Amino acid sequence: MDFQRQCWQAFLRGESGLLQVPTGSGKTYAAVMGPIATMLAEAGVAANASPPAPLPSPLRSTEPAGAQAQPKPPAATSSRRGRSTSPASAEPDGLRLLVITPLRALSRDLALAIEEPIREMGWPLRVAIRNGDTASHERSKQLRRPPQILITTPESLSVLLSNDAAPALFARLQAVVLDEWHELMGSKRGSQCELCLSWLRRQRPALRTWAISATIGNLAEAARAALGLPEQAALVMTDDPAEVPAIPVAGSARLITARLRRDTAIRSLLPETIDGFPWGGHLGLRMYEELVAGLDPAISTLLFTNTRNQAERWHQCLRFACPEMEDALALHHSAIDRTEREAIEARVKSGELRWVVCTSSLDLGVDFQPVERVVQIGSAKNLARLLQRAGRSAHCPGGTSQVLFMPTNALEILEVSAMRRGLGEGLVEHRRPPRLPLDVLLQHLVTLACGAGFEPQQELETVRRCWSYRQLTDDQWQWCLDFLEHGGRCLGAYPRYRKLVRCRIGADGAVSEEEAAPGEPFRYRVLEKTIARLHRFNIGTITADRSVTVRFVRGAVIGHVEEAFIGRLKPGDVFFFAGRQLEFVRLREMTAQVKASTKKSTTVPAWAGGQMALSDLLSAHLRQEVDRCARALAGEAELDTPELVALEPLLRRQADLSRLPRRHQLLLELCHSREGSHLFAFPFEGRFVHEGLGFLWAWRLARHRASTITVSVNDYGFELLAPKGYPFEELLELHGEELLDASTLEADLEQAVNLSELCRRRFRAIAQVSGLITQAMPGQNRTGGQLQISAALLFDVFQKHEPDHLLLEQARREVLDEQLERPRLQASLDRMAGCAWLLEHTPRPGPLAFPLLVERLNNRLSNESLLDRVQRLIAEAQRAEG
Repeated sequence: MDFQRQCWQAFLRGESGLLQVPTGSGKTYAAVMGPIATMLAEAGVAANASPPAPLPSPLRSTEPAGAQAQPKPPAATSSRRGRSTSPASAEPDGLRLLVITPLRALSRDLALAIEEPIREMGWPLRVAIRNGDTASHERSKQLRRPPQILITTPESLSVLLSNDAAPALFARLQAVVLDEWHELMGSKRGSQCELCLSWLRRQRPALRTWAISATIGNLAEAARAALGLPEQAALVMTDDPAEVPAIPVAGSARLITARLRRDTAIRSLLPETIDGFPWGGHLGLRMYEELVAGLDPAISTLLFTNTRNQAERWHQCLRFACPEMEDALALHHSAIDRTEREAIEARVKSGELRWVVCTSSLDLGVDFQPVERVVQIGSAKNLARLLQRAGRSAHCPGGTSQVLFMPTNALEILEVSAMRRGLGEGLVEHRRPPRLPLDVLLQHLVTLACGAGFEPQQELETVRRCWSYRQLTDDQWQWCLDFLEHGGRCLGAYPRYRKLVRCRIGADGAVSEEEAAPGEPFRYRVLEKTIARLHRFNIGTITADRSVTVRFVRGAVIGHVEEAFIGRLKPGDVFFFAGRQLEFVRLREMTAQVKASTKKSTTVPAWAGGQMALSDLLSAHLRQEVDRCARALAGEAELDTPELVALEPLLRRQADLSRLPRRHQLLLELCHSREGSHLFAFPFEGRFVHEGLGFLWAWRLARHRASTITVSVNDYGFELLAPKGYPFEELLELHGEELLDASTLEADLEQAVNLSELCRRRFRAIAQVSGLITQAMPGQNRTGGQLQISAALLFDVFQKHEPDHLLLEQARREVLDEQLERPRLQASLDRMAGCAWLLEHTPRPGPLAFPLLVERLNNRLSNESLLDRVQRLIAEAQRAEG
């Protein structure tokens, strides 16, 4: 393809860049064939040998039907029998190409895809994988005799940098490929990658970096983050196959896109009638018969859910509804044991499995070419996530992704209509790299010190070349060094926090283990072997609640669940996990021993971090959909999607009882019930923004009229519940402008949401990444409670004795910017300040307000089930209407 040829040519000219093309178009070969061609030229493989037989299947699969022949990568080919045609060919010496991927599962697929042409063509190249699953003897072998191509993860790359042999290992490195960069750059794993790559570029100034992505909106920022470019660096866009311009400025980079259309066909499973009282889960499992009717046993299908808990429930539901599919149905999520996940992936590729219920564990590039259809259960909440999942079907250029949407809430039908329109306009979300994550920097510096060590001034210049750390100040850098060398102001009395030692650099440049005297040149090293060993074991930026291994009493490991869930079980309790019905026997040394059971149970593990909120881009489109609905009911527009047509009865009910807001209007509803006075607000900004808005408004209102106000939120709005007679209307009239004031946002938020407690929780993850607290070595298990207590003690010590501690400041910044989404919150306040307010008095909660009522009921302890309570509320409302 043209974009592949452009990548190869750009690489051979010595350029770095970012490639963005749709999933399944052959971007992996575009990125790796240039480096492979360079290696083959060095190895002496003949450049003018006779053309080979048709290329192997992975290369052929990158071409749409009727397209031109696959372009031959620059440099040589070989004979059909897989042997080099040149007697002078020899295996290139040392590691030449490093491929970094976000998931271990992708490593296997990438290795297979790269190895097949190498094997077919007989090229003298070796490919290896290094990640957490790689056996120790294989890791040692890779250091003694490095492969030419190494596929790894950010964490495993950091572990390599902590080895004394790292400079020698990467001494001949020519290229780095960042796979699925859009998944990495928006997280601390992306910052970890930036730091490692910046170190590699200092070792190898001519190193070329190519990032590949399928779905990202801020291409320029993504390229600068991946390639370590300053803001003023030039970026050359190449999207015209007929023109590949030379780069005009040294130090710039190329962005390559392809004009390939990848259509996504969405079909929604719509109920025959939609209840005027929508609530979460209402159209979920209750519509399983419609979903089963929409599935075909002959069509290979991935059924995506947003949470592992939801995946477990839907897998059980399909097993019950379709017993004939028992051997062709599977469950896949990240808590299931790796061996079982790999077996499921292999059976999907072979066509043996037809339906797989899964989570984001199968979002990324695992090459499932047999998959013909994707089902999305519940809203994906994000256009990029929907595109990524849709791309798992018809995984080839020119294919049309088939997505069957299964709503779990009537209002999610409105979301999918917004998604349909957004995809039609070609819009994609942005991903923003973290800003100055000092915990990742602290971990990286200790990683380097465990290996060859680092010189402070040289390393500062290297770190500042990273996009996430371009604004790092001298004071912040010195604080990091003092913290690692002396333990900071508070922890200097504890040897385990004094990690770095200044080692003397001799006249010949050799670094000794003797401590440098003041004024002598030095290099920071970690000399204490216990500290180095514990650090290597804890390298990484992914933090989660402590997990417990689930194992049969006499048998294999099934997977992992969170400690808090197991802690609630008693021996004899039965729960569903990994598609099995299990009876809890005992907990022994962080292992939950279980046995198969036939007892009935509805208990399913719930994992933290499962909530997803609307993205800012989808929120904007959702407001446009509501605006269109309002205009359609007024006769000014049409309901032009199947979803909006199906929602018409609910929309008319909302309009009759209250109003539907236009784009520049903010709807507020007031009503009274036996519970008290209700204020419902509908900004349509997403759950996390509404959480901040709800608590902010509650606190600002309570300043003028003290009261206890309960807050309930969802993706469409928030509810404030106060005691009977609370004067919401009067306060809105007098202080409405104050509710939308963004000038005192941070100070008011701190009072409204108990910011200190949120920071305390966030600090635990920061403390783990920075190395303040660590998981124990294997065989020395520490419980999640012990880790939490350790982090809480450190938080209290720093608050009392070092309130300006930079990790406390980072915890505060992350809570405000990531958890409470301060930038979006401020933008929402500014937008609403320009809106006309629609204040409606309603006799009871309407279709938009009812889900908020249920959200609050779901968080309340009661002997009555949620379903019973909701049905009772619906019956009361229907009697009132009758």
